Amino acid sequence: MVPAAESEIRIRGLQRELGERGIDGAFFVYPLDVYYFCGSRQNAGLWVPADGPPTLLVRKSLTRARQESLVEDVRPFPPSGEFAAFFDKKVGRIGLTFDVLPVQQYQYYQKLFSVMEFVDISDIYRRMRSVKSPWELAQMKESGRRLCDVFEQVPSFLTRGIRECELAAGIEFRLRAGCTQGPLRMRALNQEITGLAVAGESAAAPGCFDGPVTGKGLSNSAPYGPSGNVIAEGAPVLVDYPGVFNGYIVDMTRVFAFGGLDTDMKEAFEVSLEIQSRLTNILRPGLICEDLYEGAVKIAESAGLGEKFMGHTGEQSKFVGHGVGLELDELPVLARRFRHTIEAGHTIAIEPKFVFPGRGVIGIENTFAVTATGCEKLTDFPDDIVYL
Repeated sequence: MVPAAESEIRIRGLQRELGERGIDGAFFVYPLDVYYFCGSRQNAGLWVPADGPPTLLVRKSLTRARQESLVEDVRPFPPSGEFAAFFDKKVGRIGLTFDVLPVQQYQYYQKLFSVMEFVDISDIYRRMRSVKSPWELAQMKESGRRLCDVFEQVPSFLTRGIRECELAAGIEFRLRAGCTQGPLRMRALNQEITGLAVAGESAAAPGCFDGPVTGKGLSNSAPYGPSGNVIAEGAPVLVDYPGVFNGYIVDMTRVFAFGGLDTDMKEAFEVSLEIQSRLTNILRPGLICEDLYEGAVKIAESAGLGEKFMGHTGEQSKFVGHGVGLELDELPVLARRFRHTIEAGHTIAIEPKFVFPGRGVIGIENTFAVTATGCEKLTDFPDDIVYL
C-alpha cells in the first residue's frame, strides 16, 4: 500500500509543475498513472487541478476505489453528457499523458471539451516519477532481495536435458511463490515480455523486443522469451528476469553454463564486468546519460567487440542502461542522444551484453540506485558465471 504522505508529496509536486507552466490541471486515465498519485489501480480517471484537491472518477470498481484511494474525493465517472460540467469554467488548459493516450480517447475528450486546450505532460510526469523516494527505494530493495533468492535457487533445477521453457517455468513459479507480481509493466507501445531464460542459438536470435536480447519464443505470435529447445552443453544460459514487489521492479541478468564456455565468450564476459564497473564507479548526480553510454561503447570497441555490443550488427540497442520503477522502461536511459542529467534517486538497470550470432549471449545486468555520492546495488548477488 502506498503511504498517504507519498501521495500528498507527489500531488503537490505535480501541482507545482503545472502552475509553473500555466496548465490548469492534469487528467490521468492510464491505470498506472492513476495509481501513482492515488494508490488505487481501478478503472478510473484522476483529475488533479493546479490548485485544490484532486478527484478520482471511477468506472469500476467504485467500492474498491473508495476502500483504497488516498484521494478523498472519489465519485462515479460521469456520463458523457455530464462530464464537461464537472470541470470549472475557468479551466482552459488540461495536461494529458500523450505517450499512452490512445488517439480514439484523445478525440473523444476533444469532442467533449471543444473549447479547451490539451497539453502533453508525459515528460514532466515521467521525470517526476524517475526520482524515487526513500519509501520507493525500500520497495525496490525488497524486490531485489526476493529476486536474488530465486536466482540463488537456479542451480538446483537447471539440470542437463532441461528445455528453456521448463527453466522459465521454474523461475516464474518461484517468483510467484515468493509473492512477487506476475505482469511486467512497460510503457512503450508493442513491448511485452515476462523474462528471459534462453541459451545458445535461440538466445542470440534477432527479435522485436527493444533490448539486446529477445529470445526465440514459442511461436511467431509471441516471438520472444524462452523456446522449447533443450539447453545444450557448453552454451551460455542467460537468465534475465525482473523482480516486482509491491509494484516496483528491479532487473537482473546472470549467466549459467553446463561444463565450460569458449574462451572468446569468457573474455567478453570480463569486458561486460569492466563496463559495469567503470560506469558504477563514476555514477553520481550531475553526469550526462549519453556520456555514460559512449564510455561503454568505447570499452566494447577497444576490446574488439563493438559489433556484438548490445545486439546484432545493424540491430543493436543504442543504450546500456534504463530506468526502472513501476515500469521496466522508465527514465533515465543511458543512451545515445539522451542528454538528461543523472539525479539522486534515479534507479537504473545497467546491462552490458554481447551477442554472438548462432552461439549465444554473454553479459551482466544489475539495478543500481543513485545516491548523493555514488550508487548502491539493489540486486546484491554475485556477478560470476555459474558453471554446473
